[in-house]
Amino acid sequence: MARFFVMICVVIFAIFMLVVGAKAEVFITIDKSDQTMFVETLNDTYEWPISTGREGYNTPSGEYRPYLLKKIHYSKKYDNAPMPWSIFFHEGYAIHATYDIHNLGSPASHGCVRLAPREAQWLYRLVKDEGSENTFIYIHD
Repeated sequence: MARFFVMICVVIFAIFMLVVGAKAEVFITIDKSDQTMFVETLNDTYEWPISTGREGYNTPSGEYRPYLLKKIHYSKKYDNAPMPWSIFFHEGYAIHATYDIHNLGSPASHGCVRLAPREAQWLYRLVKDEGSENTFIYIHD
């Protein structure tokens, strides 16, 4: 049921963006309650387990566009923790790779959206190729 609801939200969001004149190439939907990311392109749909903010740390909900892409970033806030394949979307929050893959599927981060390195690299390249202006990130509970 939750997956159906997410897909309906993605479709409604896509229609809204087309009606207001936006050219959408990449839709990223992050479901914090299911700890799942859905990526939709014009040709395919992908679903991956993620980790969002654990207890005491929040991953912000809302609609965003990427504002910065970095192949490797080191967190100034969290002891220079590596953040490979970072897609920054809101006030220092990013989608990025994690090597802590055994925690994917449950909240485990300081607020960023973490996914497996292979998927993070693929997503980074997709967003870079299609452009931040054509990428829409929707995060919900």
